[in-house]
Amino acid sequence: MRILHVLSAEFFAGSVAYAVQLAEAHRAQGHRVWLVSDAAQLPTGATLVPAPISNRRYGQRLRNARLIRRLIQAEDIQVVHAHSRAASWVSHLALRGLKVPLVSTVHGRQHLHASTSLFDIYGDKVIAICGNLREHLVAEVKMAAAKIVEIPNGVAFRNEKAPGVAVSSVTGSPSELRIAFIGRFNGGKGERAAALLQQVFPVLLRELPALRVALIGGELEHLPEAGKTALAQLQAEFGERVEVVGFTRDMPGWLARTTLVIGAGRVAVEALGAGRAVLALGEATFEGLVTEATFGAAAASNFGDISARQAPSAVDFSAVLAAAWGYLQAPQPVTAALQQQVRAHYDLPTVAARVLETYQAARMRKAVPAFIPVLMYHKIPDAPLDTKHQIYVTKDNFAKHLAYFKARKLTPITFADYLSFAAGERPLSEFPARPIILTFDDGYTDNYTNLLPLMQQYGYRGVLYLLGDFDVRHNQWDLAADPTEPRSDIMDRAQKQAFVAAGWEIGAHTMSHPRLTTLPLPEAAQEIARSKAALETALHTSVVSFAYPYGDLNEAVKQRVREARFALGVATDTGGLTIEDDRMQVFRVNMFPNESTSSLFKKTSTWYRKYYRWKRGK
Repeated sequence: MRILHVLSAEFFAGSVAYAVQLAEAHRAQGHRVWLVSDAAQLPTGATLVPAPISNRRYGQRLRNARLIRRLIQAEDIQVVHAHSRAASWVSHLALRGLKVPLVSTVHGRQHLHASTSLFDIYGDKVIAICGNLREHLVAEVKMAAAKIVEIPNGVAFRNEKAPGVAVSSVTGSPSELRIAFIGRFNGGKGERAAALLQQVFPVLLRELPALRVALIGGELEHLPEAGKTALAQLQAEFGERVEVVGFTRDMPGWLARTTLVIGAGRVAVEALGAGRAVLALGEATFEGLVTEATFGAAAASNFGDISARQAPSAVDFSAVLAAAWGYLQAPQPVTAALQQQVRAHYDLPTVAARVLETYQAARMRKAVPAFIPVLMYHKIPDAPLDTKHQIYVTKDNFAKHLAYFKARKLTPITFADYLSFAAGERPLSEFPARPIILTFDDGYTDNYTNLLPLMQQYGYRGVLYLLGDFDVRHNQWDLAADPTEPRSDIMDRAQKQAFVAAGWEIGAHTMSHPRLTTLPLPEAAQEIARSKAALETALHTSVVSFAYPYGDLNEAVKQRVREARFALGVATDTGGLTIEDDRMQVFRVNMFPNESTSSLFKKTSTWYRKYYRWKRGK
């Protein structure tokens, strides 16, 4: 893709570091990246265009918008990614009338005034970096929940070995302890640093003769006056044991020499990823010592920086002192499990992949804002079946369905086709005006004898959802539940391969067709992941979508589908208004034996999903 980032920070803040690392991750994958930023120099190989984005004067905003618009048109930019409200404003102006989507990452709470809710300048998709921020955007900013995706800021972790080493090697020497406040020294972070200098560090330095205190970060000159006074007093009393480092490019070196880090946001993530213990203290709250048990809550607040609702941000610094004192009395290395947890959650390649998916979602939301009918079929028998499960359409009736689609000028595509348009591999100008996706579950033999020839007659392709276990040769799950159900045979390998040869998309449908929510999660994860691997190996085709058996799913199962690297998960009569509302729960329309012309019209109309939701409240 051709990606433009717009940044407004005048100094190298965490949001800037994240944007730069994200740009480099996408460049490494072959994408073209540009950055428009206040900074004339940034550590990136992307094309950098300096502009005073943080200047909020109306005249300058208009000039910034014109510059961005010219860049978008000259370089054929496919998505714009803004990283602050100021950046979103000028990007929103620049994109008026263009079909290029805007994605905004919200790195912190937004000011709650009328214009924040009245003027939605954040674009087609919004990335909230933590759970509290997502709640704030929905509950307080009144942003549509469907456009928000929660993705943390990614970190390119160094390859340190997992912790578990002796504390002496963690801290540098058996007798040396170091506690470090790492962060900015202006604004809310500066106030926290000043309070530490007044209420916490003096006590620790007096009680622990081996302790050193390091102050690491930018904007030291903006430390509140009370903090400057306290710092001067500490330097006079403790001399070189108080280390005023300021901004440094050797953060890994300082982390390696630090016993306990006090910080929030990216600082906490990098420290924990490096195996350093962290007291999470941010502009909003004090989360305490981060452990395996407290990681989830700490991550939801971005380690103390972000509250879900507007609330006082007072911190009890006696609790901070007690926590620091307790840890420094008996330091313990960060557990390997916690370090792994942090690295998995904030892993930059994983985050970059999810952001790229968000770009694609924004691109398709902009280009295809209406519901794309996704129809769900199963058996295509010669004659009606004696079954209480009405999951068949006879061969003759299905032929009528195809004739109807042809008459209405509906164009069948696959999910793989959809993804190629979303990724920019195919121009959106070629996307069909009236798309439809035809899906078929389980892989019954009548799909080979009846379905495939009919589809080929019309020049159509569909999506066939198969079990990963090729030894399953009939609908044994139906018979296990009700022995009176008719047996329906499943295709052999050669018959399934014929669909691949005909250009069909093959999707996964688990290994054995269980109800996934009834299984232990590890077992469900195995059913999902193994089916993808088995189908790709046996049929020599890429498997990008997954169908939930029985439409049975919950959030934990959906997460396992994502972790198995499926791009899409398709449901049954549940899901969003469009594919991009939730790629892991795509709404499919159930098709029955006796569909009429009016029901076909209804089920293939772009308004059907809204109608269905209104009628059933789903």
